[in-house]
Amino acid sequence: MTQPASKPRKLAYKVTNWRDYNESLVRRGDITFWFDDAVIDAWEHENDRKKVGRPFLYSDVAVETLLMIRELFRLPYRQTEGFGRALAKLMQAEVAIPDYTSLQKRAAKLGVLIDLRATTGPIEVVVDSTGLKVYGEGEWKVKKHGVGKRRTWRKVHLAVDPATHTIVAQVVTGADTHDGDAVEPLLEQVEAEVQTFYGDGAYDQWKVRNYLQGESIHQVIPPRKNAKIKQHGNASAEPLERDECLRQIRRDGKKAWKESIGYHRRSLGETAMFRLKTNFGDRLKNRTLANQATEVALRCKLLNVFVTLGMPLFAWG
Repeated sequence: MTQPASKPRKLAYKVTNWRDYNESLVRRGDITFWFDDAVIDAWEHENDRKKVGRPFLYSDVAVETLLMIRELFRLPYRQTEGFGRALAKLMQAEVAIPDYTSLQKRAAKLGVLIDLRATTGPIEVVVDSTGLKVYGEGEWKVKKHGVGKRRTWRKVHLAVDPATHTIVAQVVTGADTHDGDAVEPLLEQVEAEVQTFYGDGAYDQWKVRNYLQGESIHQVIPPRKNAKIKQHGNASAEPLERDECLRQIRRDGKKAWKESIGYHRRSLGETAMFRLKTNFGDRLKNRTLANQATEVALRCKLLNVFVTLGMPLFAWG
């Protein structure tokens, strides 16, 4: 009687810099890190440009700081105002705190820069999307009674640098927007030169591929199951990347193609989505699209700050 073949041992990994990584996790909640002296010094608005109406009292730095604290601790606007008052009092900072109405109005027009790291050369980007609920029933009610009519979502599209795990671009759209329609607005936000684009099968559209080819960006996108070669191999025109992928898949198989081209890096986009929802939840607190876009941008900026504070290093064994 033949013995059953033993299963291959599954590789495990462990964090090798746990002490430093643990300290970075602690610093994420250190309020003095977010509300430091540099922020207090830049609290008042300079009003160096003419505007209609009353001049601003608070700088964009002040408003952004309070809104980041709001996202970090998941506070409503009124509680953010109260939190800011208490914080200024505890730190003995002689600054006035904006009221909740001013925070909401300024948030709609606030330009948030999420990319915190300066790049010196071309980068790769991993693009993915997810849904965030605006309002609607909770998962328990849906499970018990089904989905109701009042259920609205926004779609968040992210571009992630797999080398640094930072989010380099983000776009918020309606739930009915196709992933391919967000590619150009995303890449237009990236200041560095994009060398390679990683995406799943949803981005296998000719408008996406033509745009990437026009920008000289290498495409790592799996063709669909029913994909067909568009251009004959003996054509005088430049070969299409999609056709070359199809030929390699037909010759070696899809698994071998993914391994040879490094398609596994695309999973870092899903990791960024998981990190976004784990830290800030799967809901948006604001009701207007302009405020929701600022809310998502602040969450992405917070995640980038988390990355700069420290990331785990792994060793496989």
